[in-house]
Amino acid sequence: MSDGAEDHPTSEELAERKMRFLFALRSRGVTDTRVLTAMEKIDRGLFVRNIFADRAYEDMPLPIACGQTISQPSVVGLMTQALQVSPRDTVLEVGTGSGYQAAILSQLARRVYTVDRYRRLVREAAELFRRLDLVNITAIPADGSHGLPDQAPFDRIIVTAAAEDPPGPLLEQLKPGGIMVVPVGQSDTVQALIKVTRTSRGFDYEELRPVRFVPLVEGMGSE
Repeated sequence: MSDGAEDHPTSEELAERKMRFLFALRSRGVTDTRVLTAMEKIDRGLFVRNIFADRAYEDMPLPIACGQTISQPSVVGLMTQALQVSPRDTVLEVGTGSGYQAAILSQLARRVYTVDRYRRLVREAAELFRRLDLVNITAIPADGSHGLPDQAPFDRIIVTAAAEDPPGPLLEQLKPGGIMVVPVGQSDTVQALIKVTRTSRGFDYEELRPVRFVPLVEGMGSE
């Protein structure tokens, strides 16, 4: 830590941080080459601001505006990997947050729709998408618990807030053969990441791992 002027990392230090970042992803089970390439290309440092910017390449969640968080990179990677996105897919993300997850999805899918109940988060993320020329992302302020009926159905749906059960409206907006990845749990201490696959017979559920996410709240936020 420096007292006085802020120390900015050199390009060599940044390169080393990013190398350690990718190594940490692999060591925690993110092995899909396309996902790793996307996470190498999308700089998490651009999505972390203020006093936490120096910790952008650590495998930890960090606070962002509106009382929300940017998920730890290994969880982002594992959720993205479980989603099995193909280049022709249209993806719905519920919970834009910092925009980091949507930016990664934009490297893997044909189109990404991302919604958040906080207009401020949508506005700031959309500005970042413009700066990065991520033209296949549409960011919309909306109550994510209802999904996005006007653009449904979706090949893939990812939810970055925990619901008590996979939300019915989101299940209905999933195409046959589609996949949804959603954290499920009644408290912020006991949650499981669930992979839902829509089949001709209904829905198949697979529990992936324990996680901890902010709750999925109905309605629009105040900011």
